Amino acid sequence: MRNKLNLSYAIAQGTYWMYFCVIISFSSVYLIAKGYSNTEIGWILALLNVISVIMQPIFADMADRSEKLTLVQITVIFSAILVALTVSLFTMKEKSLILTTSFVTIGALLMSLQPLINAIAFNYSSFEIPINYGVARSGGSIFYSALSVVMGSLIVTFGIITVPVIGTVVLLLFIGSLITTEAMYNNYNHTDVKEAGRARAARPDQPVSFISFAKKNKMLFIFSIGTLMVYFQNAVLNNYLFQIIVPIGGTEALMGRLFSFMAILELPALFFFSNLRKKFSYETMLKIASIGYIFKVFLTYLAKTAGFVYIAFLFQMISFPLYLASSVHLVDEVLERSDAIKGQSLITGMMTLSAVFASLLGGIVLDVQGPSSLLLFSTLLCVVGTIVVFVSVGKIKA
Repeated sequence: MRNKLNLSYAIAQGTYWMYFCVIISFSSVYLIAKGYSNTEIGWILALLNVISVIMQPIFADMADRSEKLTLVQITVIFSAILVALTVSLFTMKEKSLILTTSFVTIGALLMSLQPLINAIAFNYSSFEIPINYGVARSGGSIFYSALSVVMGSLIVTFGIITVPVIGTVVLLLFIGSLITTEAMYNNYNHTDVKEAGRARAARPDQPVSFISFAKKNKMLFIFSIGTLMVYFQNAVLNNYLFQIIVPIGGTEALMGRLFSFMAILELPALFFFSNLRKKFSYETMLKIASIGYIFKVFLTYLAKTAGFVYIAFLFQMISFPLYLASSVHLVDEVLERSDAIKGQSLITGMMTLSAVFASLLGGIVLDVQGPSSLLLFSTLLCVVGTIVVFVSVGKIKA
């Protein structure tokens, strides 16, 4: 049962990140093909991230307080809406207000689901059938990598209609894996969960508003500000990698291979995260990951050939997987059960908010100054964010 539950949840993570690959990672390629400029793409990505930042605490509060719907059921409902919106893209041929609205809504819903999916790993885990988040999230990287490596070639071969076709298919798989995960969890007679439920019922802690939560967890909030600055460069590379590599001879196919390369590099740290946790604290791993991000974006800034970009992206191995898994586990460890989803939403929200600024500045800077200036600014901001992380992360538990 343990292996089946972990596999089902890993497939949920995998199909979610496949959809992320289709909609977010290839957003520039899709929107350029529809007639949008870099600046317009920047505003679209910024808007969907702004809406997502607003929606995430609402979703988190809904999940914390809901007594009728489970976490998976809430996620499935919003995923079904995503299916309908993705199918609607088939009817939109060129740039229009309807296409902009649909794409913004799709992206906002997609980003808003991330903290809920992370929370499922801990809410549907027990002593008898634990879910290994690191292993499951590595499934996300495997699926993302597999799709990234072929997505660019598929677009070249079949056209931009590849985006809604692949998007619809992986969403249906995502919904199926969520339903299967909850069914497996409910069918297992896990006594320890019942005992834990009675213990939680006797506890006085109740869900609080998001503002009260931020006041109660000040150092975690400061850490999340550092996360916002550190992740700015990550959003720049995700949103504008195509525009960054074109001046050095890059293509859609190369972009897909680079995304796949990064996803593969994430696997060791994610898969063996539980082993790393026995040797290193979350604090240490978050610091190492922040420094890794600095080297990654700075070396990308220095890159003059596609081959050198591969060298820069080697730092993905110690940056993204360590930062993501450490922050997710840290939140689950230090917060009360009633605040856990809000904590996940805070960190994910700041990562999303970084994408807002990256989208707004990125499109404008690309049109006015080019990718080199954007990468240099991203490097400097990452350095400042790393300093904030160093100062705050060790004080969160205290």
